[in-house]
Formats: sequence, structure tokens, C-alpha cells
Amino acid sequence: MPMIRAVMPIVLLALVTACHDQASGGAGARAQITAVGSSTVYPFTTIVAEQYLANNSDARPPVIESTGTGAGMKLFCAGIGAAHPDIENASRRMKRSEYDACARNGARELLEIQIGIDGVAFAEAKNGPRMALTPADLYRALAATPSGRPNTARTWRDVNLSLPTIPIQVYGPPATSGTRDALAELILAKGCEAVDPQAKALKARDEEAFKARCQRVREDGAYVDAGENDNLIVQKLTANPNAIGVFGYSYLEENAGAVNAVPIAGIAPTEASIADGSYPGARPLYLYVKKAHLDAVPGLRQFIRHYARLWGADGPLARRGLIAAPAYVQARAGAIVRSETPLDPAELP
Repeated sequence: MPMIRAVMPIVLLALVTACHDQASGGAGARAQITAVGSSTVYPFTTIVAEQYLANNSDARPPVIESTGTGAGMKLFCAGIGAAHPDIENASRRMKRSEYDACARNGARELLEIQIGIDGVAFAEAKNGPRMALTPADLYRALAATPSGRPNTARTWRDVNLSLPTIPIQVYGPPATSGTRDALAELILAKGCEAVDPQAKALKARDEEAFKARCQRVREDGAYVDAGENDNLIVQKLTANPNAIGVFGYSYLEENAGAVNAVPIAGIAPTEASIADGSYPGARPLYLYVKKAHLDAVPGLRQFIRHYARLWGADGPLARRGLIAAPAYVQARAGAIVRSETPLDPAELP
């Protein structure tokens, strides 16, 4: 079984060999594969690790750490060699600033591999109030400064008269999470643009000011940072039926017996609505892999090739909740795995 750890230090084994990569300055080697990053991608990577081990009896168990995408990027981009992770699981695309940090620390050649699609899902307990929300509702409820003013909304009725008079309490991931980034970029920003007539002009003029006005989440208790353990959010919803939880779609599907989906703009998160892009919170999921480590770390190349064999619509990752990417995206990702073509940083946001 793989060593699976949530928010715990990676424990590396002793180095087995030393390897010098002419292109990137020496990657080193170790006895096992290491991965950090997204709690959403985490269960998919653990499934691949389990199957990889079943097919490679001499392999050492991969160490997979659920740190959140942002925190994982910092670990991943800190350098190359045995002390640094091989793989970053990401529930959003790498930012150009993150790539620049990687490059400064010697990790210039990275494979960007889209493994599938997911959605930022909103959920409530089975005995919850049967909420139906819009991006505008969520922006008014969760933004720190909606329309440039401090958020004073305390109940859902304060943001929309058609909603119930119950306290706004949303359990979600921390600021280091890619799911939190997606909440801000896919939901709150859209809600801001829908209700704030100055938002679009502000975005064109000053993107940082736009993010502060439209995407910064309030910190007065209405939004509760529940950490990177998405299963804990499900438990909190069961204990507090009036609350709403935010996590990846795969956790919603896994816990369908305990929670209900909250529709956004009249569309429930389903495999079909996420795959066709009609659900507002649909997003791609990625792996980032250091090319310099492919020859240095035993089994890393085989591991990502095995990943590519499992991400189809009929594969085990789909059965766990991953939504398969369209055929052309799968073909492109498979070609990157086979050719080991590094990403072009000019394409990053």
C-alpha cells in the first residue's frame, strides 16, 4: 500500500544513487516517488500508487502528501533533487509566478499533465434547508468587501430575500488550496461581475484591485477554514444542517448518502454538467512532474505512464469520482507523458 499522509512531513529514505542531469543541474535520486499538493487530486494519485505497487512488487511505496495546491507548489518549486517532491497534484493550473519560483530553484523543465475534470461543489446535510444559490448570492455572502464595502451580511436572507433567515456559515478549504482559488476565480469573481457595475472596468484597469474587491474571502467567521481534510467538512455538515460545505465534486459523489448538492445558477454539479462546462464551478485537474527526476527517481516514469492508462471514462479513477477529460485533452496529455515535453511557461496565467 502507498504511504498516504495528510499534512504531515514527507519522510525520505536514504539516497540510492546520485544522478547528474545535464539540462537541469543534477536531480539526485531516492528509493521512492514523492508527491504533494491538492486534496482533490490526492485520492486519484493514491489509487494510481496502489495499482502501481500491485504491478511492481519490488517498488518502494510512494509517499503522497495532501497539502493543498498552493502549499504543495511551494514545496515542489523549492528545488530539484532527492529532498524535493517529484510530483505536484494541482486542482488549478500553475501560475506563472509559481513557475518562476521553480525555475529560480533549478526546476525549469516541468511536464504539465491534465488528468481530468472536477467541479467546485457546494453541499448541505440531508436534512438541510435545500438551498439553491447563484454566484451573486455567494459573492454577497462570502466576499470580504462586496461592492467595495465591508461585508455585514449575517443571514442568507441578507443577501437575497428569497433565501432563508439562517446564519451564513460555509465550511471550506484554506487559502493554500486550489479549491479555494477556484471558488474565488470561478464563483466569486463571476458573482462580483454580475452585481458590481464597476467590476469589469476595474479588472481591466487593475487586476490586483479586482481580486481584492471581488475574490477576497471574508474572515469574520461566516467562512470557516476547515483545513485540507474534505471528509471533515462532510462531518461538520452532518453536525450543523444549516451550514454549507465547499469541496471537490469527487467528495460530493463519495458522500452522496450523507449530503446533498446545492445547485448553482440552477445547475447541480453532476458528471454531465461538469464535463460539458455548464456547471459554473467546472475546472481541470493537473499533475506537474519534474523532467529532471524521471531518470533519477526509480519508477517515476512508469508511474506517470500508469496514471495515463487509468484516467479514461471506464477506468478506476472515474469510479472514484474523476470526470474524464474530452478525448482530445486525453490525447494531448497522453502525448506529453510519452514524449516528456515540458510546458511552455509563456502559456501560464
